[in-house]
Amino acid sequence: MERREFEMSEADLKDLLDASKPVPYMVFGGVPPRSSRENAHDAWRHLGERMGFEWETVKPSRADQRFFTAIPKALKGGEK
Repeated sequence: MERREFEMSEADLKDLLDASKPVPYMVFGGVPPRSSRENAHDAWRHLGERMGFEWETVKPSRADQRFFTAIPKALKGGEK
């Protein structure tokens, strides 16, 4: 399947950048917090679901951080 260029909104970019920030590490009850990497992956996963692309295939596209390429999700029944 071919890659396609996508453009996220400023709000989407802010959410991704916020999710990627370091997480303060204070353990309460013996359970460590989720890592910033896990949070960033979740943010990309949710954006991919909303915008219709496979989140694991994202690559930067331009100097502007809001643009990226990814492989679109296949529609049900094998349609494009």
